[in-house]
Amino acid sequence: MARTSVTIKDVAREARVSVATVSRALNGHENVAESVRQQVLATADRLRYQPHAAARSLSSRRTQTIGVVLPDLYGEFFSELIRGIDQVARARRQHLLVSSYHGHPEEQGEALRAMRGRVDGLLVLSPYSDRPGFLVDNLPSSLPVVLINTDVQDASYPALTIDNYGAAVAMVEHLAASGHQRIAFIGGPEGNFDARERLRGYRDAMARFVPGASPQEFAGDFSESSGYEAGKRIAQSAEKPQAVFAANDMTALGCLYAFNEAGVRVPHDVALAGFDDIPLARFVHPTLTTMRVSIAELGGQAMGRLLDAIDSDGARVAPSAMLVPELIVRASSVGEGRHTEKQAKA
Repeated sequence: MARTSVTIKDVAREARVSVATVSRALNGHENVAESVRQQVLATADRLRYQPHAAARSLSSRRTQTIGVVLPDLYGEFFSELIRGIDQVARARRQHLLVSSYHGHPEEQGEALRAMRGRVDGLLVLSPYSDRPGFLVDNLPSSLPVVLINTDVQDASYPALTIDNYGAAVAMVEHLAASGHQRIAFIGGPEGNFDARERLRGYRDAMARFVPGASPQEFAGDFSESSGYEAGKRIAQSAEKPQAVFAANDMTALGCLYAFNEAGVRVPHDVALAGFDDIPLARFVHPTLTTMRVSIAELGGQAMGRLLDAIDSDGARVAPSAMLVPELIVRASSVGEGRHTEKQAKA
């Protein structure tokens, strides 16, 4: 016996709502009560209803797909970012088309152009977005876009960023208040917006909170290996810094490993701090002092803003906004039993 296909009318009848309500709920529109949306979704799942993709695209002129272009997919930062993006995408019945490039503006330009006609909107994290003409040359003007972590000052491209500068200032203030004068910094990749802002915050905070001290800066690239190499150099130096502030947690963890190998005790000999509060930061020994960035929230908020703009045909485009990290004080900077949390401030 032939299997009968479940239609949208079947879902509407079972859920006791109109066909229009089912359509709005399945397409992620906001003008549906959450209880009704959940009822419709549960009914559709129970009946194993599958909207015809081609018909839905024709009727809505949407692919129900969002493009995500990132510089890399490796590491806890990007996995957390994608997790936050995916949570919102699944809740609003969207698919993701994810692409990465590896440090070259030409490759990212190709990745952006490849999304044309395949997605309803784009989330873009790029160190090149502030280059003159880069976005205009590679993105159709009609395609909704939300930028993540960029210093682009253009209302045409709303952005969601992290207050990297203010957070770096707050971290140096904490280390200085803990009695440290010689505070070293392990940086991030050259040309990276986050790394640039964190370095700027470190330098300004050193001048403000320890004006007599000379900044000590070591090269890094946000990787464990760069932190490990910097940590080895610091451990071998004749006059070690009293504290090390790494531009991200992965770098800090590499530095911690080098210190452990060299017999440098953290925080007794040298205090250590990172940035991001990746999940691993609370499970190393000693636990890592860091700036907490809700990376999943960053991704989720960016996705929500993009979908709102798409659903409203551009009528609801949220202005650029900044997330303020929290200072998470753990054992690596103050010893055991003195953990606190507070909001970063510039």
